[in-house]
Amino acid sequence: MLRWNEKYTLGVEMIDDQHKKLFEIAERAYDLLVNDFRTDKYDQIVNILGELKDYTVFHFNCEEEYMKSIGYKKFLSHKVYHEDFINTINNTDLSKIDVNQDEYIMEILNFIAKWIDEHILEQDKQIVS
Repeated sequence: MLRWNEKYTLGVEMIDDQHKKLFEIAERAYDLLVNDFRTDKYDQIVNILGELKDYTVFHFNCEEEYMKSIGYKKFLSHKVYHEDFINTINNTDLSKIDVNQDEYIMEILNFIAKWIDEHILEQDKQIVS
């Protein structure tokens, strides 16, 4: 399971707190995955996707404002990563969810884990270096 630890800390409290929220969303997806008592998870999966999208739009706006405020030179290329993430979420085929719900939750978790490792640890760390 994906857990927050200090290696993800950027040292910008607002951004770090928002990143922690992404971990919380991933944890709810994991909890849903391992819940053997819930047979139909469709609505919860759609809710998690909606929350992920809404929260990342909010977070990306905050992060982008911060980058502009410090004159971050790679702002535009960083913004492209954010747009790609949102486009991936927006292009989710909700009809696929019902076919194999647990498999789809795993896809969400893998997507978030990959994003966190590649984006926070590589891209976001450059903002503060």
